Amino acid sequence: MEFNFLPNLPKSDLDDRTFKELVDECILRIPRYCPEWTNYNPSDPGITLIELFSWLTDQMLLRFNQVPRRNYVTFLEMLGIRLQPPVPAQTEVTMYLSTALENRYQIPAGAEIATERTEAEEAIVFSTNSPLLIGIPRIRHFLTAETLEQQPQLLRDRFANLWTQADDGYWSGREQPVFEELPQVGNCFYLAFEPGEPLDGNVISLSLQGEPAGSTGINPDHPPRRWEAWDGQTWQSVLLREVDDGTRGFSFEDVAQQQETGGIREASVVLHMPLQWPSTYFSTYQGRWLRCVYTQPQMGQSGYQRSPKLMGLATRAIGGTVRASQCTQIRDELLGESNGTPGQSFRLQSESILPRQADEYLVVTPPMGLPQVWQEVNDFAESGPEDRHYTLDPLTGEVQFGPVVRESSQLRQQMHLRSQVQMQGHTPSLAELAAVETLERQYGRVPVRGSVIRMAAYRTGGGQQGNVQAHSIRILKTAIPYVVSVVNHGAALNGADAESLEEAVIRVPKLLRTRNRAVTPEDFETLTLQASRSVARAYCPVAHGAASEAGVVNLVVVPKADMRQISRGEGIDPDQLALGDALRQEVMAYLNERRLLGIQIRLQAPEYVGVAVQTEVGLEPEYSDPQAQQEILSTLQIKLYRFLNPLTGGPDQQGWRFGAPVYRSDIIGLFQQTTGVRYLGTVLLFELRRQGQNWTRTLAADGMIDPGPLGLVCSWSNRYLRSSHAISLVT
Repeated sequence: MEFNFLPNLPKSDLDDRTFKELVDECILRIPRYCPEWTNYNPSDPGITLIELFSWLTDQMLLRFNQVPRRNYVTFLEMLGIRLQPPVPAQTEVTMYLSTALENRYQIPAGAEIATERTEAEEAIVFSTNSPLLIGIPRIRHFLTAETLEQQPQLLRDRFANLWTQADDGYWSGREQPVFEELPQVGNCFYLAFEPGEPLDGNVISLSLQGEPAGSTGINPDHPPRRWEAWDGQTWQSVLLREVDDGTRGFSFEDVAQQQETGGIREASVVLHMPLQWPSTYFSTYQGRWLRCVYTQPQMGQSGYQRSPKLMGLATRAIGGTVRASQCTQIRDELLGESNGTPGQSFRLQSESILPRQADEYLVVTPPMGLPQVWQEVNDFAESGPEDRHYTLDPLTGEVQFGPVVRESSQLRQQMHLRSQVQMQGHTPSLAELAAVETLERQYGRVPVRGSVIRMAAYRTGGGQQGNVQAHSIRILKTAIPYVVSVVNHGAALNGADAESLEEAVIRVPKLLRTRNRAVTPEDFETLTLQASRSVARAYCPVAHGAASEAGVVNLVVVPKADMRQISRGEGIDPDQLALGDALRQEVMAYLNERRLLGIQIRLQAPEYVGVAVQTEVGLEPEYSDPQAQQEILSTLQIKLYRFLNPLTGGPDQQGWRFGAPVYRSDIIGLFQQTTGVRYLGTVLLFELRRQGQNWTRTLAADGMIDPGPLGLVCSWSNRYLRSSHAISLVT
């Protein structure tokens, strides 16, 4: 192992003889030990043997002069360095009820869901992080506005003296327009729900009554409207799919999904509310706010010719969304029985233990005594003989109690005597020296003999295997009444494997340099990587001139992702590199404790710019076999996905550099290193940029793609976006 990042301090070799010196020394000894040998010509077989053994000796001396890897590991242990445990992937799972319930319903935390088990892969288990409370939604206000505002103030009440509410919460009355009579882009209507009902993360089915074809002029397949909910800071989109809108943009044209009575049709819109849906005051109205906005029609489509009108409103909760982590919780595990000796250790049945929560601790039950809750500590440096402390290694699952250490009981007196010798020349007497005795000190309490030791609860899991795709968590492992199905509408993100020794070797010198304080840009980058195992890269740009803001530090963070997708020829989708709320909070909490006072940190994800390559590759004549051609094609695809990648890309394979452009020559140089490639045709680069929720694909001008100062190049396979690389082989 070579540590090029360490300072180049003077090093003394234990044996500094070189290969030439070894050969010369052997030749000088020939007359003494073999006087009949007189021919020292380099072509002589004896000289050849001397050079061979000198070379072997030189190799042994090279190894002899290096510090063994075992010693370096010991140095890390003396510094108290521990390998960081794995990090579980995080996602949001939605549970759907079999029917709407009349009362509030709570699903407890720790409910287990999993991916489907196959012949090749085991099921990956997730557990919910918190309880899920499904309330009884009731509409309180129906309001309209002419213009779109972030915090609406000019609102018109459509319920006042016109609609009545039944006992079941159903509102009905005279038909009311949802937009202006001549609708304009920006018209919207608001629904305020009862503020006292817990509806955070609920899935709400909104039933609407209206006339068929009430929105004449729009395309029901692409209606120009947007459903949003106020999460306390911004408006979030809550309509996941167009098929969830049974009204088809208030046109009520799909008879198969609707009920019709007297020419009035009723249809439902399924909306997934944000996890934080607080009660807020807008104007003089209070509630949990939902709105529908008339948006600009798509190119070639027409908008509303007249406003749709509603004659009835009702709502019910059909499920809820909650955060989940890739882990399995184990409760009340028996570790063993104490033998009463200091420093004893026990091992949990599982490894890869996740950070402990409030209800995860060790319970020690003495003989004929009551159970005692013990406290976990990082080490026993501050533990006294009566402190109920223990340590837990998250990688191995080893639980250890405090040891006994032999040390002086009169350290202060020793220091005083030494100062007398140095300052006054006083020589301590034999009585004074005898008073300084060595005793045994107990660090942390030892469970009495016969105590039963149990772990109340702990969670195991984590790793990149938890970064699963959307709609892959569909198996409900815990039996929950009324829950008929479960699914993750978004991909699981930010899972990371346990730290390796090589990664710790790179981390420790940076950690010692920063001294746990963020001052320079390099400090912020280093501590961001230290904050979570889920962070793959961190970049702190230095702004100059008008672009700089006093007291503001911008941090660009790239999370870790499943690298196995590259070897499968799929690349890494930018959605899998999203900066999740859990990771953002973890990093910010870590940095806020280490930043200077008055410094504001802005955490953001880079602007990912996709690159798709299209070219023609000519092969050598001997690669005419179809199987060989398929292997070369797969190799070229994987090389591109690995090269144009935020985590493994670039010439140094350490991740594409922030703001670095992609040139056509980069692709040519990459392909020329592949065995079997004879020539390349025209290389075309296509640029993919995100615009809102969609991606646009354009041909790169001048054979170059510039991602921008904080941009980052990536590539992935998606046939709908045409982001895949198109390579044609010619023999």
